[in-house]
Amino acid sequence: MAIKKSISFDISIHNNLEELPKEDRALMNAAVSARKRAYAPYSEFYVGASVLLDNGEIVEGNNQENASYPSGLCAERVAVFYAGSKYPGMKIKAIAISAASLNHEVSEPAAPCGNCRQSISEYEFRQKDSIKILLMGETGSVIECDSLADLLPLGFNSSYLN
Repeated sequence: MAIKKSISFDISIHNNLEELPKEDRALMNAAVSARKRAYAPYSEFYVGASVLLDNGEIVEGNNQENASYPSGLCAERVAVFYAGSKYPGMKIKAIAISAASLNHEVSEPAAPCGNCRQSISEYEFRQKDSIKILLMGETGSVIECDSLADLLPLGFNSSYLN
């Protein structure tokens, strides 16, 4: 007989950017700044991400599209991979993500895609410490998750390969 279990997690919803603590607000402002430099001529959907490292550095990334759609890269992976390249072994404390569109106002936070969730999960698993996730559209509320594992329950990691 199967056992049925429920997986749940808590989020914090801040009404706006001003409600965030100073450090989180600075991180989200960096994501907004990165979003404004995104290269998204095909989708016209602009995403910026900023990563706060254990040493206090903030690394930014934005989506980079390509006419051959699968060749582009999401903002989250640009930022996380750059942080891993420039600061190897440095823990990621938090990631802020902001999205906007030229075609409509994005007033709800946009969560990372599956590829980005898996990539961030790899860093969280590797560093054996959670990564706080902050999500925001171009206006409106900010969602805060304590860990990427909340967004990717039952995630795949290297422990399955050993």
